[in-house]
Amino acid sequence: MKKPEIVLPQDIEKRSFEIIESELKVPIDEEKKPIVKRVIHTTADFSYAETMAFSEGVVDKALEAIRGGANIITDTNMVRAGINKMALGKFGGEVFCYMADEDVAKTAKENGTTRAVASMNKASENGQNCIFAIGNAPTALIRLYELINEGKLMPQLIIGVPVGFVNVVESKELVMSLEVPYIVARGRKGGSNVAAAIANALIYSVNNKNE
Repeated sequence: MKKPEIVLPQDIEKRSFEIIESELKVPIDEEKKPIVKRVIHTTADFSYAETMAFSEGVVDKALEAIRGGANIITDTNMVRAGINKMALGKFGGEVFCYMADEDVAKTAKENGTTRAVASMNKASENGQNCIFAIGNAPTALIRLYELINEGKLMPQLIIGVPVGFVNVVESKELVMSLEVPYIVARGRKGGSNVAAAIANALIYSVNNKNE
């Protein structure tokens, strides 16, 4: 058995990204590569290199939104916890999740909806300068689709990567039918960690360009 190599903590991520780069079999546009690589780094799943879908010009639009102080709204506190809020805060943006709010729970119960739906309704009152990072609830994506079609919301970006089996694929396809910038992991795969990874990749790209 080969003895594990000793790697210093500051070198682990660098080495990991070098390994990912060397093992990528799918050609990826340079502006999208940091996003795809960070998702693979988070999941150790190279299938994301083929399933991640990007709307036209979405990376430049997302970076401009972050530079302009866009807030990020998530569907779980796990996504919120995973996003680098200090790095985002350099540009004036904050991260919000309304899922655990008492008024959201009350509204969901009264209306017979999920908390995810109620939280998206609350988010629609947060203004237009926002990015949505959805990693868990397909009902959140479906409600976003409805709110946009109703003219009540126009996000700067939708990160649509819920994971699961019920309405997951369909909700992602709805998002991709909109005239809104999106980054979506097609199919059943995704999750809160993937949503946070995509958000962080964009935030770090802005920071790197500003250095």
